[in-house]
Amino acid sequence: MSNSNVFNCPLNPPDALFALAGRYKDDDSAHKVDMSIGAYRTNEAKPWILPVVHKTEELLVNDPSVTHEYLPILGNPEFRKVAAKLILGDKVDLNTVATVQTLSGTGANHMAAVFLRRYTPWGKKSNTIYVSDPTWANHHTIFSYVELDIKKYPYWDAKTKALDFEGMYSTLKKASAGDIVLLHACAHNPTGVDPTREQWEKLASLIKEKELFPFFDCAYQGFASGDLDNDAWAVRMFIDRKIDMLVCQSFAKNMGLYGERAGALHIVLSDATPETKAAIESQLATQSRAEISNPPAFGARIATKILTTPSLFDEWRRDIKTMAERILDMRAELKGELVRLGTPGNWDHLTSQIGMFSFTGLDPKQVDRLVTEFHIYLAANGRISMAGLNKNNVKYVAKSIDTVVRQSSNARL
Repeated sequence: MSNSNVFNCPLNPPDALFALAGRYKDDDSAHKVDMSIGAYRTNEAKPWILPVVHKTEELLVNDPSVTHEYLPILGNPEFRKVAAKLILGDKVDLNTVATVQTLSGTGANHMAAVFLRRYTPWGKKSNTIYVSDPTWANHHTIFSYVELDIKKYPYWDAKTKALDFEGMYSTLKKASAGDIVLLHACAHNPTGVDPTREQWEKLASLIKEKELFPFFDCAYQGFASGDLDNDAWAVRMFIDRKIDMLVCQSFAKNMGLYGERAGALHIVLSDATPETKAAIESQLATQSRAEISNPPAFGARIATKILTTPSLFDEWRRDIKTMAERILDMRAELKGELVRLGTPGNWDHLTSQIGMFSFTGLDPKQVDRLVTEFHIYLAANGRISMAGLNKNNVKYVAKSIDTVVRQSSNARL
């Protein structure tokens, strides 16, 4: 008897978010709105190539010294240096930092997870990683694939629509030395809720006292608040406190280099010697060689050119501010429309949250109605990408939310 499934391999469901994006693409409704995928859109709902990126692409295309030769295994050396400075700050000693270029933030997370699975912090035999509840869905996929033991710490308080800091703190207080703690550096995905600076300080003290190992994921530097330094504050504060850690960095959002996959993984050790750094980078090089051999060049070249050319860097900062301010405007407009309509509930969280995403508090049934009846596409957990809103659709989205919330509220009476 023949068996067409030679590997006895079960069928996995498609990725929920990209399946939803596919449904949006196939929808022929004139009213459809895409608030699913985390990618910036203009007020005309179009993808935006940052003007500074477009200018830099032209410079590179017309540069006769640019070739299509392989990069070194660890990546573009200049990119690795300037990327580290951007997130870690000018005061950091790069001799204490091991850096590898990665396939954007996802690649950085995967390389970090594999490294930590093989080399546990301080030799303590822990494969446990604490992640926020909720977190970016792909965190679970990445960490489970490399067989890290995933535990959750409370983060989102559904009643207050704010951070459950006490729950977070008390859970991490019970963690064991050597356990890894995943932290979103800014613009937490999916909630858009970040700790205050005072809370970050308290977390840093706890992590250092308990000998936990912080794993920062930073996908939104500059995009969150419009200020590159502000969005890197938590990471740099941990460095100032001489806390060993790693940082995953992406240029997908803040440079709009989604498909170019430009990112980096930085392993920061407060008292690293040149020999320690060399040993870590040798392991990262072996891992990168086994997985991708050499990272892609073009996105890293764009980022490097922008970060090392003062006029381009200043222009990039203005482009970042343009994106961040449009997101803030859309938050305010959506909240204003819901308040004007008298939509049941408190919607202050729409403007107190930060970054690309908002955790609306809408339940799965309400979300399903928005998708199927109103052609408004958002994640099942109620997360919306604020970039999908614009002047032309915000009133329609608000009215649709008002309808499903009001009707579900009446149904409970």
